[in-house]
Amino acid sequence: MKQSMKAKRLAKHHKRFGKTGQLNLVALMDIFTILVFFLMVNQSDVRVLQTTKEIKLPVSLAEELPAENLIITLLPNNILIQERAILASSQVISTMSEPELKKLIDAIKQELNYQTSKRNKLTKIEQEKGKAVTIIGDASIPYSLLKEIMAVCAESDYRNMSLAVQQMSVKDQGER
Repeated sequence: MKQSMKAKRLAKHHKRFGKTGQLNLVALMDIFTILVFFLMVNQSDVRVLQTTKEIKLPVSLAEELPAENLIITLLPNNILIQERAILASSQVISTMSEPELKKLIDAIKQELNYQTSKRNKLTKIEQEKGKAVTIIGDASIPYSLLKEIMAVCAESDYRNMSLAVQQMSVKDQGER
């Protein structure tokens, strides 16, 4: 028996739309890959400062997370500002003579002025509090040298200073 055009069209329509839905796994994998990278890039719970294995940070009870700003790294025989070596010496900084320390302080001042010249405009907070700097120093660095470096930072209008420390665990706090 011959079918009418309408019956053929309806049969074709039911055949085409009567199938069950299929899952396109390629598109699903693309979405999950993008989601994983998005979550990795935008995680803001943990903030880690880049340190080297040479630095042993002092321990503190500080709970405030460090902000991203100019970083001064104090190693036993080297000082870095934004990953640029200021003074690479085979001599340990804590055993330097007074003229050598003055030379070191002048080099730090010059680098801080260079870093300032790279900046465009200061924000309102920076105008009030000064530019921000984080000092990552080895625990063996003498406090007198740290004070000198902080004084140079303040002279160069880097008055908003943070010191990087290793956070003491809750277990260690209870033992004190």
